[in-house]
Amino acid sequence: MSGGRRVEATTTYAILAVMSVVTLLPFVSIVLASLNPPGTLVSGMAVPTHLSLESFREAWTTASFGRLLWSSTKICLAVVPISVVCATLAGYALGTLRVPGAGWIFGGFLLGLTLPVELIVIPLYFDLRAVGLTNSAWGVILAEAGLFMPFGIFWMRTHFRSMPRELVEAAQIDGASSFTVLRRVLLPVSVPALSTMAVLFFMWSWNQFLLVLILIQDPSARTAPAGLGFFVGQYSSDVPVLAAGTLVVILPILVVYLVFQRKFISGMLQGAVK
Repeated sequence: MSGGRRVEATTTYAILAVMSVVTLLPFVSIVLASLNPPGTLVSGMAVPTHLSLESFREAWTTASFGRLLWSSTKICLAVVPISVVCATLAGYALGTLRVPGAGWIFGGFLLGLTLPVELIVIPLYFDLRAVGLTNSAWGVILAEAGLFMPFGIFWMRTHFRSMPRELVEAAQIDGASSFTVLRRVLLPVSVPALSTMAVLFFMWSWNQFLLVLILIQDPSARTAPAGLGFFVGQYSSDVPVLAAGTLVVILPILVVYLVFQRKFISGMLQGAVK
């Protein structure tokens, strides 16, 4: 390895190491704080003198995280399949089929990427209230699926358009219908893109706070992040219990990412490789 390349590689690894430390330090501090008994005064990154899981027990029982986590799980298990199926079908239609006005339709979805949730949550609340979907999990599910559509359609349209056109044309020559082309030709080679999109949808749905806070008025029916917000107000001075509650909420996202890590990274790099 030449001197210039060695310096470049060393600099790259040094930057990555610094970024890793900056990213992991807050997480490590939360873990250390959560291992202290409830009511302990926590100072920075100090290692607990007495390891205890009592803060987790108190956070779990006091905030009813079992019910809140189940509510979050139900919403995510509905939002992710609905969003993935709709985004895939729409992305396939806009990226592969000859749909009249496809450019204008896609432009409309791109505008949706620029709309922040804070701008539409209040009108959305009144619209859902008019049809009886406020204070309901289905109201949150449909709202989140709609909010995820602009990105999902953009993602899948780009993916399908980057695939060789010859694959589709060969299947059509053999007499395959549009649905058969999608199901038997394109989807089998789209697993990385679909997995990445599904993981992103899961993380976004799980972390959704403001939308759930507005649409669901019953505290017992809210999701884990929304419940954590009220829990913070109740235990603002008890750092170990707050840290334990935070870890309980973020643990499912960490598990999902670790399980689908390879497919997630493969999907993110797929466009660059092509």
